[in-house]
Amino acid sequence: MSIGLIALLDNIAGLAKVAAASLDDVTAQAARAGVKAAGVVIDDTAVTPRYVMGFKASRELPIVGKIALGSLKNKLLFLLPAALLLGLFAPWAITPLLMLGGAYLCYEGAEKVFEALSPHGAHEHEAEVEGQPVSPQAFEDQKVRGAISTDFILSAEIMAITLGTVPEASFWAQAVVLAAVGTGITALVYGAVALIVKADDAGVALACNERPVSSILGLRTLPAGTPPTGSDRALAGMTRGFGRGLVGAMPVLLQTLAIVGTAAMIWVGGGIILHGLEEHGLAGPGHAVEAWSSAAGHAVPALGGFVEWLVSAAAAGAFGLLLGGLLIPAVHYGVVPLLKAFRRR
Repeated sequence: MSIGLIALLDNIAGLAKVAAASLDDVTAQAARAGVKAAGVVIDDTAVTPRYVMGFKASRELPIVGKIALGSLKNKLLFLLPAALLLGLFAPWAITPLLMLGGAYLCYEGAEKVFEALSPHGAHEHEAEVEGQPVSPQAFEDQKVRGAISTDFILSAEIMAITLGTVPEASFWAQAVVLAAVGTGITALVYGAVALIVKADDAGVALACNERPVSSILGLRTLPAGTPPTGSDRALAGMTRGFGRGLVGAMPVLLQTLAIVGTAAMIWVGGGIILHGLEEHGLAGPGHAVEAWSSAAGHAVPALGGFVEWLVSAAAAGAFGLLLGGLLIPAVHYGVVPLLKAFRRR
């Protein structure tokens, strides 16, 4: 074998090692970014199921699929290139855009609180802002659009957190990390949402299944009249009881998730605004929240970290609720009439 060929192979081996090291580095960076974005991921998972509540069981998974596809488009087609371009040419614009999205989350969350306190007034406001859907399909489309809009803001926060974990990486490494985190988080969130919204159907199937072993917990269809085996009879009591418990627990879980999702929107939105104000020289509110949370943590040293987080989240939520409450009349009496006047031109 010639010396030149040996040198070429050696160079190829060296490049392969560099590429492998780079891939390992990108994988590690994506994992770190995903961990840092975990808080927003939990919020996103809590927010989404409320958009599926109230629909027929046959429409639940298709609606989750539509929202998941919209979420993936949000991350990969819009937010990923926008984040990279803003990071290169206008990094100063990232925080104001996130603050605008945070204000939208506060508004959405405050709307849900308003709906709980005054259903009639909230219905009039929603009809004024979004219009009245004229068919079940229009209602479904409206809910899907609302879910994708909310997901866009939460996804923007996820992508911003991700980009912030790899500031020194190359342009293409940042792109790969953003794509990996965006795709992985979308699969995780909407896979969990699909399991949540179909858990009651799974519970019904288990509660009615007298042959859990033969049918592999309902995954295999058996011929009509197939008698239960001894294993079926031994396990049926447990699986049917579990199914009944699952059916009974799901309404409570979904209602809890609806409350948590609303609180998450207000908390995340308020936190984004407070952080943005600090970056723009208005650090007073943020420093006040930090002082309160620190004092509360020192007051309960055994649970210091948790108490600090709880007070900080509650303060951000209170701020977000106040801001969202102010935005409701501003949108109703200011933004909507202006948009209608503009459309009539």
